[in-house]
Amino acid sequence: MKEQNFKNHSRYVAGYHFITLSAVLILIIGSVINLCTSSKDDLFSASLICLISLILGSVSWYLRAFALRAQDRAIRAEENFRHFILTGKPLPAGIKMGQVIALRFAADEELAELVIKAVSESLSSTQIKKAIQNWRADHHRA
Repeated sequence: MKEQNFKNHSRYVAGYHFITLSAVLILIIGSVINLCTSSKDDLFSASLICLISLILGSVSWYLRAFALRAQDRAIRAEENFRHFILTGKPLPAGIKMGQVIALRFAADEELAELVIKAVSESLSSTQIKKAIQNWRADHHRA
């Protein structure tokens, strides 16, 4: 597997991110146009097609959002446990979820120092990722 770092850690699944989401967007736009241009006789079926496309768009959005939320909870638990093993203390109460997610890429040797810096300087997830010296790959993110 290719070595992971800040520049290449983002992951896109072409079938979902580009093809499926584009198709859903085209379907929504097309169904709204169809609804607006339909005659009185076709209004009911055009409305149903529009409703179905909006439902499909909503389902596509929430499937991804729910999966990421569940994964974020797992990451928080894993990183809290890792921090506890390394320092004997849980993660600070003021740490944000985005910071925890970014800290998962930090090697054990630099995690404790980066946690303190992230909280005290209110670092963004991008700033945390750029500050990491020894990148710890995560190839299992959904």
